[in-house]
Amino acid sequence: MKYIFITGGVVSSLGKGLTSGALGALLETRNLTVRIQKFDPYLNVDPGTMSPFQHGEVYVLDDGAETDLDLGHYERFTHGKLSRFNNLTSGQVYEHVLQKERRGDYLGKTVQVIPHVTNEIKDRIRAAGEGVDVLITEIGGTVGDIEGLPFLEALRQFALEAGRENVLFVHVTLLPYLKAAGELKTKPSQQSVAKLREIGIQPDILVCRTEHPMTEDMRQKLSLFCNVEYKAVIEEMDVPHSIYELPVILAAEGMDKLVVDRLQIKSKDADMAQWNDIVRRIVEPQAGECKIAVVGKYIDLQDAYKSIYESLTHAGIGNDCKVKVVRVDSEMIESEGPEKYLAGIDGILIPGGFGDRGIEGKIIAAKYARENKIPYFGICLGMQIAVIEYARNVLGLADANSAEFDDKTKHPVIDLMDEQKLITDKGATMRLGSYECELAEGSKALAAYAQKSIRERHRHRYEYNNAFRKQLIDGGLKVGGINPKRDLVEIVEVEDHPWMVGVQFHPEFLSKPSKPHPLFCAFVGEALKKSKR
Repeated sequence: MKYIFITGGVVSSLGKGLTSGALGALLETRNLTVRIQKFDPYLNVDPGTMSPFQHGEVYVLDDGAETDLDLGHYERFTHGKLSRFNNLTSGQVYEHVLQKERRGDYLGKTVQVIPHVTNEIKDRIRAAGEGVDVLITEIGGTVGDIEGLPFLEALRQFALEAGRENVLFVHVTLLPYLKAAGELKTKPSQQSVAKLREIGIQPDILVCRTEHPMTEDMRQKLSLFCNVEYKAVIEEMDVPHSIYELPVILAAEGMDKLVVDRLQIKSKDADMAQWNDIVRRIVEPQAGECKIAVVGKYIDLQDAYKSIYESLTHAGIGNDCKVKVVRVDSEMIESEGPEKYLAGIDGILIPGGFGDRGIEGKIIAAKYARENKIPYFGICLGMQIAVIEYARNVLGLADANSAEFDDKTKHPVIDLMDEQKLITDKGATMRLGSYECELAEGSKALAAYAQKSIRERHRHRYEYNNAFRKQLIDGGLKVGGINPKRDLVEIVEVEDHPWMVGVQFHPEFLSKPSKPHPLFCAFVGEALKKSKR
């Protein structure tokens, strides 16, 4: 087993997650098996109860774990299936340590950060890496954060125990550009590495995030002051078109060769053909362009719908076209109407969400898509919106709604799941993880997937109310897929429409640039047809 630990310095949001994913992708091109995990120093047990304003999207895994959005990058860039073992927070660590103490597992000893907390972290490293050639672990936050110190201490101990020849440290740092001076500055990176060395960790590779090219003198200076080989000072400039250019850029910097040489890994040469093709399809698409409106209430937050935006990019790759995303605030549709924001749009996507803010605007957008025959893709809440809109405006159930938004409605076409009705805790209590879905003959979903049975990831409390199923089907809202064990409606489709599909699950969590999700591909394909018409 070989281990790579990725730390960050100077500021947060430097792109450690993307660097981890891109490095994993590079190692896979050398026929190595890779798994990536994330350590988050915050005290929340998981991000499931955190607001998108605080944390961005919550990424759900097959086993139902609610995790950091960086795990989405890991799964998109690499082929490893992740589990709850691949995301660890301080909250989980302390919760587990205290449970052991209450059981008497420590035999009356004083429970301390060292060794009990650090041992817990090291155990997770070992558990997450079983069965692969290389485990990459990203440490959230920045060096110097007080809450991150136990994790860094655990890494120092682990490197000593595993053998330095089996462990590699990568430090991602910022080279700020001072406009007044007209130059990049290395001092913050020097200070960041110095802080890391105080803890007892010497980085082997320095990844320098920058908006401007580095000079040779700057590389020499960073090499000297940070005690890193000159060839191990890596320039990581902002990518011009897409994050999926990053593996190609890091390969040009020789990062994968540095890693396999330093860790003494025997591997074949990198085969970049697939990544070069992906980049070509993004930079020079051959089949034209379509405009997709994402109608939501966290539109100003870059990370709130991260997997949605990435999946649309993947669908563009799959269709060899450019997908232009237009972000539309559903509250603006409520106040100003749909025409101003949705005229000229080739496809409308409504993503998941919680709470009643902006809901009526989403319902108006779904009606606009249905009446104007615009391709529509509803995901989780977006599927429920399509059902509510259809019940109101086609079946004439004027007060039709979700019990989440109006618990007094006489027509709760969306209702709380039975097993959710007695639950009071918020964390990790929704219907989470991967569930089976049987697709209906003649459905658009079956045409997209080209297989009868599928599995998709879920994160919801409310569901399609089967009490209204016959009425909705008779009115033209087709059931495209059900969960066979529970007879839950998972997919709805409007029959008298070119492509109007709603799904209760989150297909965006299974899409990759190398394997775009079938539903996203079909949706963008229909939008592209409309654009050409």
